[in-house]
Amino acid sequence: MKRRGFQPLHLAGWLFADLLLVLALVAMGDQGDPQAARAADSASPSPSATATAKPGKPRHKGPRAVVRTPVKVAVDAAPGDKDAMVRGLRKATERYTGRQAAFVLTFGRHPDPGAGGDYAHQINSLLKKARPDMFRDATTRDFWKGGAATGHADLEIYFYTY
Repeated sequence: MKRRGFQPLHLAGWLFADLLLVLALVAMGDQGDPQAARAADSASPSPSATATAKPGKPRHKGPRAVVRTPVKVAVDAAPGDKDAMVRGLRKATERYTGRQAAFVLTFGRHPDPGAGGDYAHQINSLLKKARPDMFRDATTRDFWKGGAATGHADLEIYFYTY
C-alpha cells in the first residue's frame, strides 16, 4: 500500500482565496473617505476668488459616494398614461431638484406580479423624460409590490453625495 504524502497542490485553492481577500482589502483601503473630505473642506479657510472658480459652486475633494438612506416617493397614474406618469414624477421629485440619482428601485403595485413589474418598468422608462438632469446615467430596477390597487408605484431613490 502506497502512503500519500503532503501534496502542495491541495493548498492552491486556499492560497488563491487568501490572495483574493488581500486584494479586496487593499482595494477598499485605497478608496477615499468622502465624509472626511467634506469635513476637511469646511474646516479649511476658503481660498480667495480666482478667475477659474465659479461663485456659488463648492469644489469637492475625494470620490463621490451614494447616500445610504433612500428618498422615498410615490407616483399615482393609470397604467399606460405616460403624460400623467411624467407629471406625477415631476411633482414627486420637485423638492430634490439639483441632485443626481445613482440608482432607483421602483415597486409597481398590482395583484399580478407581471403587471406590477410592467408598471414599474413604465415608470422607470419615463424618469429621464421627467427630470433629465436628476436621472441621467441612473441605474433602475423594476419590482412588484403586491396590493389590490393598480396604477401606483413606490420609488426608492438613492442620490449621490454631491
